[in-house]
Amino acid sequence: MKLTVDRLHVTLDRTPILREVNLEARAGDIVGLVGPNGSGKSTLLRTVYRSLRPADGVVRVGDDDVWALSPRAAARRTAAVLQDAGGNTTGLTVTEIVALGRAPHHGLLGRDGAEDHRAVEEAIDHCGVRPFAEREYASLSGGERQRVLLARALAQSPRLLVLDEVTNHLDIRARFELLDLIRATGVTTLAVLHDLDLAARLCDQLVVLHEGVVVTAGPVLEVLTPAVLRDVFGVRASTERHADGVIRVIYGARPLAGDGTAGDDTTADEQDRAAESAVR
Repeated sequence: MKLTVDRLHVTLDRTPILREVNLEARAGDIVGLVGPNGSGKSTLLRTVYRSLRPADGVVRVGDDDVWALSPRAAARRTAAVLQDAGGNTTGLTVTEIVALGRAPHHGLLGRDGAEDHRAVEEAIDHCGVRPFAEREYASLSGGERQRVLLARALAQSPRLLVLDEVTNHLDIRARFELLDLIRATGVTTLAVLHDLDLAARLCDQLVVLHEGVVVTAGPVLEVLTPAVLRDVFGVRASTERHADGVIRVIYGARPLAGDGTAGDDTTADEQDRAAESAVR
């Protein structure tokens, strides 16, 4: 299902946090939100999954304005996976955690039916958590917990997944495994990622936020240009699609694009050309 964010404004304590933000995620696409710390990425996510009401603008999942829906109806469309945000999980097993994803679909009696059991079992299998399905959630490693939280979100049967730094604190293998699981869901996804390499690997499109505004948006190679990497992220780097099909970010020997170090006589354009030639 398509996600549309149209002219979004968010203000906190009378301070503008997001200004005139527009973005689109086509059905089935994975769109990454990237930008420096404090650029407004997590704030934007919060408006999408109805945690923070915007001052102006519209968030639509399909044709529906999420803020015009009831919380239950909105939760049937959108599921959020945050940074190891399991909530109060004391004594709960993995299966019980995943089953919590069915809550928006329950009626007044709140009883699980055949469809609920099927959704939970499918989510457990998809995310590969069957081997520890009866273990306590609190006993799991960080990577295992994130798999369980993704399974809980999938059990929700969402049309949109919202992910906030879900690879934080995971080792390299766990990161790649989690990215592969996300890719395999086929669900429209909006994801905040700090790691540009992971963002380039996972996402179909990127949206670059800086100081509360969208700097650029589009396919990865068109967005992560040497100029954007220099001006927004402060690094000398370029991107290239390698023979294996994976897009990688290649960083220059010196981390800063223009740090004012004595003896650095190159211009910004020369630095960009050097970054681009580094991968050839």
